Amino acid sequence: MKTIKDSVHDHIEVEGVARALFDTPAVQRLRHIKQLGPAHLVYPSANHTRFEHSLGVYHLACEGLDHLGIQGRQAERVRAAAILHDVGHAPYSHTIEEVIHRHTGKYHDDVHDLLANNEVGDVLRDHGHNPDTVADLIAGEGKLGQLVSGELDVDRMDYLVRDAHHTGVPYGTIDHSRLVRELTLIDGELVLAEGNVPTAESLLLARALMNPTVYNHHVTRICRGMLQRASERLIAETEISADELRRMDDHDFFAALRRSDPTEEFARRLGARDLYKRAVWAEMADVPDAVIDADHDDIERFEADIAADAGVEPESVIIDVLGRPSMTESSTRVIVNGEIRRLGQQSALVSALRQVQREQWRLGVYAPEEDTDAVGHAAESVLGLETDGALVSEVRSPGQRTTLDEFGAQGGE
Repeated sequence: MKTIKDSVHDHIEVEGVARALFDTPAVQRLRHIKQLGPAHLVYPSANHTRFEHSLGVYHLACEGLDHLGIQGRQAERVRAAAILHDVGHAPYSHTIEEVIHRHTGKYHDDVHDLLANNEVGDVLRDHGHNPDTVADLIAGEGKLGQLVSGELDVDRMDYLVRDAHHTGVPYGTIDHSRLVRELTLIDGELVLAEGNVPTAESLLLARALMNPTVYNHHVTRICRGMLQRASERLIAETEISADELRRMDDHDFFAALRRSDPTEEFARRLGARDLYKRAVWAEMADVPDAVIDADHDDIERFEADIAADAGVEPESVIIDVLGRPSMTESSTRVIVNGEIRRLGQQSALVSALRQVQREQWRLGVYAPEEDTDAVGHAAESVLGLETDGALVSEVRSPGQRTTLDEFGAQGGE
């Protein structure tokens, strides 16, 4: 047995197959992947890693299994899945996941190939576990897969608390101990026991507050857009394949950006925090459905048209369209008056938070600071935005404009 001191959960005991998995290269690689991608450029202390998070998920999975009364080999497979649930992440966590998926067809939780043919697979087989079975649990399959990846998963419980701790933002602080303690399995469904509607609501509220403040802070989104553009160029214009990029860590990826001619300017800007600025920051009601639902090819065409209209280079325009608001946690199942109900049917807070999500949604168009005016007006025309000429800057006094960092900023740098 090994005891590890964690900044969130204090002392965590690791033993059995979990102890052996922690020392594999695939898991140790997670020490070099930031949990929040480029959010450290907004919150300087947000330097925690996927390794720390995996340790926390393992700890909460152990607690959940104990409360559910699940032991033996079945429990050990879930513990293994908890440790390994993030080994499929590309550099900077979710930042370039869509880019990787377009080229490989794989998201971070599709890890069958990663578990089967390396040291992780050897460790699992040596302990009597089928790597495919563990990979299925990571993907959320089966009744116990819900504990690792589902509406009430320990992954979500750990990252909200951990991200709040390391950013200094208090909104993600949830009662994860109670959430784990109140879990129960009924007819193969993971549900919260009677009297826990407020407990489930706290999870929704934490996500609703952390999204605009941390996960979708406008500077974080700009950095994501720049990294996505850089990764696309790295794959298209160098010898680095998407599969190779997928297995890099943050340091490898940034070094590759720096030494490649097509991407070195993005690396310079990100390294010096000389970031693109907002040319457009539009509310959902002002954006046509055709733009909100546009696919990658459509977005590329819009970017090219905006660049042409604005008279700037194509790489000077980045369109950032969030998906339509969703709230998977609203399908969380809770017991109310002896029957299982979905939280969305039971809680009036869910409807309110859905409206909040729509109000928080923004379309971003980013460009180098000197190009923002030209790009903003071109984007308004090309995208058919109904902004009445109000893009992201407001006139404070004659000849003086509000800076983009001052306009609508929510915490951080």
